[in-house]
Amino acid sequence: MIRIAKLAEIEQIMVITRACANKMTSEDIFQWNNIYPNKEAFQKDVVRNELYVLLSESYIIGCIVISSEKDPEYSEIDWLTRDSTHYYIHRLAIHPDFQKMGYGKKLMDFAEELARKNKVASIRLDTFSQNHRNQKFYETREYSRLGSIFFPNQSEHPFYCYEKLF
Repeated sequence: MIRIAKLAEIEQIMVITRACANKMTSEDIFQWNNIYPNKEAFQKDVVRNELYVLLSESYIIGCIVISSEKDPEYSEIDWLTRDSTHYYIHRLAIHPDFQKMGYGKKLMDFAEELARKNKVASIRLDTFSQNHRNQKFYETREYSRLGSIFFPNQSEHPFYCYEKLF
């Protein structure tokens, strides 16, 4: 089941994102760290009703942010569509114990169905240039890679921006 997250669940979500960060670090993918993702970002997401959780039985095993707000870093990208109504995906995470079971696909299917239902022009997102598995995941879903941005607090390496039209 996928539903809107609650403020009281942020600690559980942080456990998931920390576990993901540790797993990525063990694979030499330095995408997330002790600065990002953080509680403050998730709190804002909850207040804006943009943070969703994925449950297996009664346990939160993953999350996704589906936002309609464009981050300033995205202004540098030559997007496929003009700025209008778009969704921006952030902080997609599946606890490592549940990865490679189709749950990331389930969250993206949910986001894409929400985009169709709400008639947004596209979904935009970024993924770390050193995370080849994520790049393949989005490219298989027919997202087009359009350019690079940098988050200096996270890495010296770029993040690739993707867009899928609806």
